Amino acid sequence: ITLIFIALPSLRLLYLLDELNNPLITIKSIGHQWYWSYEYSDFKNIEFDSYMIQNSDSDNNFRLLDVDNRIIVPMNNNIRMLITATDVIHSWTVPAIGVKVDANPGRLNQTSFFINRPGIFFGQCSEICGANHSFMPIMVESISIKNFINWINNYS
Repeated sequence: ITLIFIALPSLRLLYLLDELNNPLITIKSIGHQWYWSYEYSDFKNIEFDSYMIQNSDSDNNFRLLDVDNRIIVPMNNNIRMLITATDVIHSWTVPAIGVKVDANPGRLNQTSFFINRPGIFFGQCSEICGANHSFMPIMVESISIKNFINWINNYS
């Protein structure tokens, strides 16, 4: 009887805490040793890998933070991220937007975020995942919806 009095309010709270927002786009992030890959399945099924740019490739990049393909998202919209891994445990972390989600092989974790300003936000894998763990940067660029639609249309 005591368990029923604990369980009923808890179940009600679980349903109330469920996400109510309807995201504009869903992006799937897949952690690999030692890079990230992304899939935008809502549009033309855009898929790409994101590797860290080596220091010798450019003089005007952010050392150990710049990537060759960054995530582009529209600002002032709800974004859903689905995060998983193929090999070992990773952690997709972008502190400036308050996101840290573990990427586990065989499990699909979900989070959502809302960016209300344009800009570039940096992150890293924050789970020690092997020898090149420190070379798994994340770049999220927030742009206007008009520029985002242009990016989607021009992506090849």
